[in-house]
Amino acid sequence: MANATTINPDEAAHFGKMAAEWWDPKGSSAMLHQLNPVRLGYIRDAVDQHWQLDEHDRHALKGKRALDMGCGAGLLCEPLARMGAAVSGFDAARENIAAARLHAEQSGLSIDYRHGGVESLEGAQFDLVTSLEVVEHVNDPAAFIAGLADSLAPGGLMILSTPNRTNLSHLALITVGESIGGIPKGTHDWNKFLTPEELTAIVEQAGLQVRDLTGLSFSPTRGFVLSENTTMDYLMTITRA
Repeated sequence: MANATTINPDEAAHFGKMAAEWWDPKGSSAMLHQLNPVRLGYIRDAVDQHWQLDEHDRHALKGKRALDMGCGAGLLCEPLARMGAAVSGFDAARENIAAARLHAEQSGLSIDYRHGGVESLEGAQFDLVTSLEVVEHVNDPAAFIAGLADSLAPGGLMILSTPNRTNLSHLALITVGESIGGIPKGTHDWNKFLTPEELTAIVEQAGLQVRDLTGLSFSPTRGFVLSENTTMDYLMTITRA
């Protein structure tokens, strides 16, 4: 079971400072706004395949509970809620939770936002568990994934994404991204990035199984795209083993 060491207070403070701009597509979270449609497309495909749903059903997650761990100000929670899920969003930064609650209220959405990490779940179970670009920011990735595993209901689906630890990711996300790319300085610690092999081992240690591994690349003409190339960033679809 995860413990309080999963939350890194310095990371929480860093992202908390970005709370006011989280929903501004031209602000400090601009890259997340560019990533979001691609990530949502991946999640929707994974959900449809896992539960054999109609891809045209706008409320495909109706009757299901969804958790987004490390939800920021709710960029993923709100689309999941619109798909019909009963959504809970947890984040280590109180400022983010405040911004998320305000935006959800303004959007007419009912989302259960809470301050805390996996140690705050207290045995709650969810059909869909997501945590995107988060595992590289926690103190103990193994404890973090174990906590997510505990929250995954029988027959449930988990989706993770994280940068790969490669020369390309350092160049794209830190050397360029945090200088002229609009990413706030200090957002990433390259040494905490996990390779697909490392994250797979952690996932399997938690009693889970990787069902799909897809790369997230950047195209000069199309922006962020799903691809077979996992060199910069990647997404994982996971179920119980």
